[in-house]
Amino acid sequence: MTPHTDIRDSRLLYGCMGLGGDWDTRPWTAADLAHAETAVQAALEAGITAFDHADIYRHGKSEAVFGEVLARAGGLRERILLQTKCGIRLPDGDRAGRYDLRGPAITRRVEESLTRLRTDVIDVLLLHRPDPLARPQEIAEALTALHEQGLVRRFGVSNMSAAQIAALQASLDVPLVVNQLEMSLGRRDWVESGVLVNTSAAAANGFPHGTLEYCAAQGIRLQAWGPLAQGRFTGRADTRAAQLVAELAARKGTTPETILLWWLQRHPAGIAPVVGTTRPERIRACRDAVHRAVDLTHEEWYDLWVAARGAPLP
Repeated sequence: MTPHTDIRDSRLLYGCMGLGGDWDTRPWTAADLAHAETAVQAALEAGITAFDHADIYRHGKSEAVFGEVLARAGGLRERILLQTKCGIRLPDGDRAGRYDLRGPAITRRVEESLTRLRTDVIDVLLLHRPDPLARPQEIAEALTALHEQGLVRRFGVSNMSAAQIAALQASLDVPLVVNQLEMSLGRRDWVESGVLVNTSAAAANGFPHGTLEYCAAQGIRLQAWGPLAQGRFTGRADTRAAQLVAELAARKGTTPETILLWWLQRHPAGIAPVVGTTRPERIRACRDAVHRAVDLTHEEWYDLWVAARGAPLP
């Protein structure tokens, strides 16, 4: 299995936030390792070769247990793309959670991720959340140094608007290639913003209009976290949208999970979903989103959207 060398060519990623045990600082266990190995193997069997992390997931244990998986599976590192994020600091004692994109903090977090992942290089580093106190030039200097040292190959952002990306890119010579946002049939503000222009509902939408268009114009690949909407349309609720997902899956000889992923992939912005379930059977259920061309007509795509929103389009 040969992976894409550019993260922008990956149709589907596996999100590793669920690996590593509980959200506490206790070390991961043998059971956690076995759980991670099973999930990673299921992702590989589904054709997924890009794996998404963040330094804060399970207080670093997601990266650490994944590093052990890599150490035990000879040659696996060369077959996959590793993506991780930095910039969020979890609450610590009396200190509240915060964002930190100061230059030295970025460098330190990357070094820690490299150690936990047991690798010499991170393929893609994302800045996890905007830091209101960040200075774009300071961020740029840190990212440029990491790139020149061969520690990070490519860079991107997460949860940022077009204006925030443009402000950072203006100080950075290395191109930003990814923007990861929450997008799904359940979280639709990103697509709603494009049709609510000149309506009274536009102000309440909140999604920064123009972000999708900016990313497409700049060659920035959109990644969707939470693409399966926490199971809302694949068994957890008996709604018209869930029924339609099941009907389309049966008609096209695929799974409900694939229909949800196809709905994102069908959008011309070029969206790569990041699947985060740890259930092997559900990971494998996403296989057609890698191996089959998107099989949703124009009308079927709109049928899903209108059913999920529960009201006609404006």
